[in-house]
Amino acid sequence: MDAVTIPKKELKMIVKESVREVFQQELMKFRALILPFVSQKEQSDIEKRYNKPVRNIAKSIDIKI
Repeated sequence: MDAVTIPKKELKMIVKESVREVFQQELMKFRALILPFVSQKEQSDIEKRYNKPVRNIAKSIDIKI
């Protein structure tokens, strides 16, 4: 069995990125878990009152100072 050597900085960056990815995935699961349940009847009522959401993309402008 051959040993693989990785510099300490590189190993630290790999572990840091892996932990960040797992944390983001778990945070998304948690956010989905705490969202309130909306029945189909409630959703159709909301759409009747407020219309369906518009899918327009917001424009952004970069200003150099």
